[in-house]
Amino acid sequence: MSEPRPRAAVTGIGVVAPNGSSTETFWKSTREGISVLDRVTREGCEQLPLRVAGQVRDFDPAATIEERFLVQTDRFTHFAMAAADLALDDARLPRSETDEAPFSVGVVTAAGSGGGEFGQRELQQLWGKGSRFVGPYQSIAWFYAASTGQISIRRGFKGPCSVVAADEAGGLDALAHAARAVRRGTDVIVAGATEAPIAPYSVVCQLGYPELSTVDDPTRAYRPFTSAACGFVPAEGGAMVVVEAESTARERGAPVRAHLAGHAATFTGASRWEESREGLAQAVRGALAEAGCAPEEIDVVFADALGVPEADRAEALAIADALGAHGTRVPVTAPKTGIGRGYCAAPLMDAAAAVLSMEHGLIPPTPNVFDICHDLDLVTGRARTAEVRTALVLSRGLMGSNSALVLRHGATDASS
Repeated sequence: MSEPRPRAAVTGIGVVAPNGSSTETFWKSTREGISVLDRVTREGCEQLPLRVAGQVRDFDPAATIEERFLVQTDRFTHFAMAAADLALDDARLPRSETDEAPFSVGVVTAAGSGGGEFGQRELQQLWGKGSRFVGPYQSIAWFYAASTGQISIRRGFKGPCSVVAADEAGGLDALAHAARAVRRGTDVIVAGATEAPIAPYSVVCQLGYPELSTVDDPTRAYRPFTSAACGFVPAEGGAMVVVEAESTARERGAPVRAHLAGHAATFTGASRWEESREGLAQAVRGALAEAGCAPEEIDVVFADALGVPEADRAEALAIADALGAHGTRVPVTAPKTGIGRGYCAAPLMDAAAAVLSMEHGLIPPTPNVFDICHDLDLVTGRARTAEVRTALVLSRGLMGSNSALVLRHGATDASS
């Protein structure tokens, strides 16, 4: 008889988000439904059609990251390194412990755009002054794999390392990669996603997305599941988590905050939002099957919430398709409407919020959203008290990926 697979547990969470540069401030703002969406103030973006975004305003990378790493990396990697530090501290994994077994710790991140701000600066040097003025780190700082590489180098992690180069749903896929690595025998994986898309070059690239909102009122620019839905607004920041074998965590006395119980992904094509109904529903069914979870066991759904009428309708129908009658009764939330949609980082921040929701017995509200026009029990206004044992996190990408993740409370006995 074969031995059971190790259970993939979340033991540490680190968040750097527009509504807080620590996990504690992120959760406080999220549970209170505070919206921090505001006019874009990043230099060089003032005259661009994108008017509203979620910017990280209280983050000082120099306070936590060594200068030698700062000069080689873009803002999106600064977020990743800082969030990884927070997650590792939260998981009670001091450097001395990981130094003893460096090959037992790996890193996996997801990224949609890479280091646009760094790349733009160096290209401006090239065009304006010549090749001698381009820094040696241009070749790596913009690269979507930079965060995985720099976290592993900085912390001395020599275990399995990888990167998911994908659209928004890649954030959940990175967590699935981490869970599978743990089940294959790796002790610890630092996993997550961060983005920094609020820079001139990056914004210009995003203007090609028809789903992008260019409304200039922060309270109306991003209102999914309403008749006033007009697209999404981008955000920067993200989250990193420590994923490890439950047995390893318990041996060293680290609390198990959640289990990565089930995941599945599908693909339905770029901007084919009506077709995403079937693809997302199939991803949910696959995640439930891997988790051994019945539809009625889902206590909350963290929605993708694109903010495009066709996409919102498809998501509402997909939830009903996959969860049956329970799909119209289960509480649904989209706290990202208060901070913006951070591409690959968006579902990571949702996953972090889902774990915190299970721990605190609170379902956070959906800021700026009131007049729901779909058959959903969307939590709005204020947080809702509830016993949350199992959460479903959904994500879709602009290029057509669909992903679903089932999270179980750390004290839940159900097998992952």
